[in-house]
Amino acid sequence: MDTLQEIEKQKEYINQIKKINENKSLKYTILTFGCQLNENDSEKICGMVEEMGYKYTDNFKEANLAIFNTCCVRENAEDRLFGKLGELKRIKEENNMIIAIGGCMMQEKHIIEKIHESYPFVDIIFGTHTLHKLPEDILKILVNHKKLQDVIDIDGKVYEGLPIKRESNLKASVTIMYGCNNFCTYCIVPYVRGRERSRHPKDILEEIEGLAKEGYKEITLLGQNVNSYLVAENWQNLGKSYRGVNSFATLLREVNKIQGIERIRFVSPHPKDFTDDVIEAIADCEKVCKLVHLPLQSGSSKVLKSMNRKYTKKQYLDLVEKMRAKIPNLTLSTDIIVGFAGETEEDFEDTLDVVRKVGFEQVYMFIYSIREGTPGAKMENQIPDNIKHKRFDRLKELVESQIEEDNKKYIGTVQEILVEGKSKNNENTYTGRTDSNKVVILDETEDITGKLIKVKIVSEHMWYLKGTIIRRGEN
Repeated sequence: MDTLQEIEKQKEYINQIKKINENKSLKYTILTFGCQLNENDSEKICGMVEEMGYKYTDNFKEANLAIFNTCCVRENAEDRLFGKLGELKRIKEENNMIIAIGGCMMQEKHIIEKIHESYPFVDIIFGTHTLHKLPEDILKILVNHKKLQDVIDIDGKVYEGLPIKRESNLKASVTIMYGCNNFCTYCIVPYVRGRERSRHPKDILEEIEGLAKEGYKEITLLGQNVNSYLVAENWQNLGKSYRGVNSFATLLREVNKIQGIERIRFVSPHPKDFTDDVIEAIADCEKVCKLVHLPLQSGSSKVLKSMNRKYTKKQYLDLVEKMRAKIPNLTLSTDIIVGFAGETEEDFEDTLDVVRKVGFEQVYMFIYSIREGTPGAKMENQIPDNIKHKRFDRLKELVESQIEEDNKKYIGTVQEILVEGKSKNNENTYTGRTDSNKVVILDETEDITGKLIKVKIVSEHMWYLKGTIIRRGEN
């Protein structure tokens, strides 16, 4: 059965569930762990579930269907999942609740074994490659009342046309590829998400064109290794290029042409795949934001080699300089892992040195978490937790001091802001973001949601800036 037939079959299951649920006022809740790819998957889950007749609630006590979309990158996600499952046992009995757990964590055999042993009341376990079959799985539970496991170990196909309920009506994420071929030694993703599979350019561009017609202004292109898009599959030789798209650079240029889209972002790229054509596309395309996420992970060449990152400290810094020379107004964000196996004090100082030299706009910092099934888990010289935490605190102190200093540079400047809506904390203010992803707070009574406006930055705070709108005739 091809992918289109499979999706049509799942839509039939959705309609059958909708009939079963008719006039029952059933509710669902969903808890998402992990990255933006998981969040995008959850939007598809919500789209399917709402077409089945369930309405969303953020209160687990009200839910008739509880879904967990899991992540296995860090250990704390496991702790949160198992803690929440423990709370749901009583609620399940009271509400006749269906509990479904999916996502990356369900591709790990030891996690599934623990669920079967300690949480036997879980109804559905589904994996990263079987998300599209959730309607079929839920129907089986409703009809047969038997628990099921729907997980496959092989690389899943790319399924187009799933219903989707997006969290925002202004910004949307669009997955352009699935899986990863890099096998960084700390990372479980290639084992649970599979090898790289790129979506056809036609499907991507048509999805974004549809979003533009619906009024979406900002698009984030998603992939585990987004800038290797199409390279692994050599689509051009397969005759599958579309509008000349045969690489990540040409995809950026085509998305840039779509009317109605004002901003384009992408995550997460790999430094080794930042080819000259990608850098030139970022520089040339006026809609592509000049904040580039460039994961470092470690500043030590020795640790980077141990991580299988395929670049050195010097190569990373040289890439930064090349990008700065070619991309006007470039700002950078990054990921850093503290305390990977074998990291010495000298290695950690190398990381601090890169942070000082680059001056990142944002740094996402993580303490290394051993993941069963990865080469990193078997390495000797694991770093004690107390040392990891001390190093993390030192890195955090450095990063926050840089952010505080960097924010001062914005005062008095004019920035273009995409206004996202009213502030969650103050009905009289609106929030938006700069090209560099800085949050800006605006005092404004008029509804300016969705507008791209120029503002003057008047003050800075650690995690946001304050601005005033520049009216016509003002400087």
